[in-house]
Amino acid sequence: MTEAIQQSVEFRVAPDVLYEMYMDSKKHSQATGAAFTAFGGELLGKNLLILPKKMIVQSWRAAHWKKSDPDSILVLTFSKTKSGGRVDLVHVNVPEHDHQGVTQGWETYYWKPWRAYLARG
Repeated sequence: MTEAIQQSVEFRVAPDVLYEMYMDSKKHSQATGAAFTAFGGELLGKNLLILPKKMIVQSWRAAHWKKSDPDSILVLTFSKTKSGGRVDLVHVNVPEHDHQGVTQGWETYYWKPWRAYLARG
């Protein structure tokens, strides 16, 4: 089993805004350029647990993963900070052959585009 991917990212907006950017299909697409079956079908998944505006638990798998690779589990929690909101991410069961790509992908495909989207207003 691979090490869990853990990241915490702060933004200057309320956690509710961050939650909606992830869950609302239109906002998700505007912020990342893709929706869930995301990135042209490269990512497939389903919601396992939703605590509105607080937590999202999803199963994820990349289209290029081996059939023998289990689905990964993603947990996102949204919380308030002094200057806005924070997303805490834990992503487990990511196969070794894609672990580095997924780890870097969060910054490349989510956090950086989210910052740009929020800066545009």
